[in-house]
Amino acid sequence: MSYKNERDLRRMLLHQELIESSLSFVSGSEDFCRENGIFPSSRTDADVMRGLRYPNGTGVIAGVTSIGDVDGYDLVDGEKLPREGRLFYRGISIEDLIQSCIKENRFGFEETVYLLLFGQLPTASQLKDFQYLMARWSQLPSYFSEDMILRSPNKNIMNKLASCILALHSHDGEAENRELANELFKSFRMVARTPTIVAHSYAAKCHYFDKDSLYLHRPRTDMSVAQNFLYSLRKDTQFDDDEAKLLDLCMILHAEHGGGNNSTFACRVLTSSGTDFYSSIAAAVGALKGFRHGGANVKVVEMMKYLKRAVRDWKDDGQVKDQLVRILRRDLGDGTGLIYGMGHAVYTLSDPRAKILKQFSRHLAEKKGMVEELDLIESVERLAPQVFQEVRHSDKPICANVDLYSGFVYTLLGIPADLYTAIFASARMPGWCAHRIEECCAEDPRIIRPACSRQRLMASKNSLPMPFSSNRCRKCSSVVASGTSCSKKLIPMNLRIA
Repeated sequence: MSYKNERDLRRMLLHQELIESSLSFVSGSEDFCRENGIFPSSRTDADVMRGLRYPNGTGVIAGVTSIGDVDGYDLVDGEKLPREGRLFYRGISIEDLIQSCIKENRFGFEETVYLLLFGQLPTASQLKDFQYLMARWSQLPSYFSEDMILRSPNKNIMNKLASCILALHSHDGEAENRELANELFKSFRMVARTPTIVAHSYAAKCHYFDKDSLYLHRPRTDMSVAQNFLYSLRKDTQFDDDEAKLLDLCMILHAEHGGGNNSTFACRVLTSSGTDFYSSIAAAVGALKGFRHGGANVKVVEMMKYLKRAVRDWKDDGQVKDQLVRILRRDLGDGTGLIYGMGHAVYTLSDPRAKILKQFSRHLAEKKGMVEELDLIESVERLAPQVFQEVRHSDKPICANVDLYSGFVYTLLGIPADLYTAIFASARMPGWCAHRIEECCAEDPRIIRPACSRQRLMASKNSLPMPFSSNRCRKCSSVVASGTSCSKKLIPMNLRIA
């Protein structure tokens, strides 16, 4: 064995020993931490709004925005009255935007990006120039893919996307310039680059972790964002117009959803501190990754797999309903008791995005022989409210949200589950950027700093300081003099690390 290989092996063994020592140090400490009160009680005062939500389910108003409006209920005398859901981008309904693209048989994501960033729809000449700029900026900086993506691949595309966004700070000489014109430029450039980062990150993941061949396709300047994503993602670069138009529609529907959603609020919180563009956007990506937010469509696909195996006749409502009851009772699925894709914080009777996706996905489902899968999803949408009422004894209105259908659309397009949330991030990028601009360039910017109620706890006997030379018992946390033993296994406080 050469000196270099022997040295690397020794270094690897020392690192493994360090990991094992650290895990040993913290293992079994969960009960110790809980018993000593490091977590506050789940019971809070009446004036504390957990999750920034009032008891009636409405959100605490923490800001004002003119970008997107999410409307799902009427509030009368403090009571939520259900209504059909509506979504507006800069005052224009999402249905009108979509119908305009369908009627003229064209791609509309770039036009939506312009609307969100600049506040109004572009003229024909403005749109043409903007599409050209977006296509040109879809290419990454020189050697960026080699240095940032291929040299440090990641199994999770969202984490890779966040790290790449932070790395782009180094390639921007005006990264700390917070003037409006510069923020607008950084915004549409980031929107253009994100799908390329996602496609290249997935290619690196497949090559280094799945042992697949490596294919990196350079985006083309004569294609739309949706076309370029499918072109860059697929090994053979082939796709048809129906696929690209459906992905474009999906990206329009995900582009913005008001200022109160978790990832957008995260972006605004960081922006309010005065930090740079890239840090704020990376924070939004990190928030979207969570399974309670952007990762929900992956959970829907997993749930549907359980249902497909458990239901013998997908057209039998009785069988489908029985299995939904099992999901609620934690006898089927992932054990959480959740029917993913059902329910929303704002929408009560309907989610306009879900209605549009359901309508326009059927054509491609028929083309690809997946109508039965779509029918099963629609059965879940129809039967789930009945199941909730019977099992949970709740008369609260519940509707399908966009996640119930978006995962199916990505399956139709042959997009792997690893990319579902990353595509969501690519589509939501213009919304984040618009909210970043609104917060950053406001006339009276203020840091977002809510209060937090402190729970007063009495110090326990075990929380008194102990000598550093002593040892702590893992379970009883009693102090044992150095060199002596305890009836329970000890965890040394002074770990010796080579």
